[in-house]
Amino acid sequence: MMTPRETVLKAFEGGKPERVPVTLFGGGMWSIKDYGTSFEELSHNTDKMVDMCVTEAEKIKSDVIYVGSGFNNFHAAALGKEFGAGIKYREIGAPDMTVHFVHSEEDIDKLNKQDLFKDPVIKTVMDATLRVNEKIGNKYLVTMTCWGPFTLAARFVGEEIFMKYTFKKPAFVEKMVDFCADLLITLYEPLVSAGLEAISIADPTASGDLINPKQMARFAVPPLRKMSDWAKSKGVHTILHICGNTGDRIEQFIDTGCSTIFFDQKVDIAKAKEVLFGKMSFGGNVAPVHVLLNKTKEEVEQACREVIEIAGKDGGFILVPGCDIPPTISYENLRAFHDVALNWKY
Repeated sequence: MMTPRETVLKAFEGGKPERVPVTLFGGGMWSIKDYGTSFEELSHNTDKMVDMCVTEAEKIKSDVIYVGSGFNNFHAAALGKEFGAGIKYREIGAPDMTVHFVHSEEDIDKLNKQDLFKDPVIKTVMDATLRVNEKIGNKYLVTMTCWGPFTLAARFVGEEIFMKYTFKKPAFVEKMVDFCADLLITLYEPLVSAGLEAISIADPTASGDLINPKQMARFAVPPLRKMSDWAKSKGVHTILHICGNTGDRIEQFIDTGCSTIFFDQKVDIAKAKEVLFGKMSFGGNVAPVHVLLNKTKEEVEQACREVIEIAGKDGGFILVPGCDIPPTISYENLRAFHDVALNWKY
């Protein structure tokens, strides 16, 4: 019998495993609430972060375990400490960055990628990733999360001004996203060297609701390709999720070189299969709020079956929510979501 890890890796390669692969994307907020801790408490407690990930992995039964889900803003804040950037913890939700601090190409040149490793929270998450991988990496596919280069760049600069710069200062935007790709490669290098098999990228600012296909091709695809080419050279998979409706640029995901793309619920999953099947694995796209949060267990099961019937019967597919899930989804509904796939034999 294939392990969860083997099941999802087979799908990444376009194959048909023994059953339909299934995973959350991230799941940090839900796991933290269920485990009874907080982002702030975990940020300085590696043992607790490891125990939470291992405990929740066995409870949730996703094929992929995302260590550090919700801690992505630290990768920018770590480089901004001397510019006054900090992190603010919230009662509900992921920690946020306090200020944006890159305004020019000269500012980019002042940034030091090695500052990543001076941040104690980044060290906690990285250490936890390796320890979780040692404990359960033979069963589950263990990864660590990050923002995609376009989203991370916007965190440095400020989302609204960054969007304007795609028109007014395109050379600056290109330099910034390329720097962020290199920064993320720097971040993952020691983890990959120590045996991590996948990197996990969320690039919500590259959403179809925010940038058009032309902007996507110029500013978001090249840095993703840089990261995935690097990962591929190390024998490592790249998981990508982009929020919003990207139905008008599905073929561009092939250009990213990523192993798989997880689609938002706004994307027509039948069209996604039509474009990608045989070229790239893909996942989707059960609505996290409309279905997983607000529907009954039976309605969740029906929605999952519908997605698999449309897109998942021929392999190369992973059942995934359309985005990260709210922390208030019932365990019963989450269990139902997973069980449909866990029991769906090809």
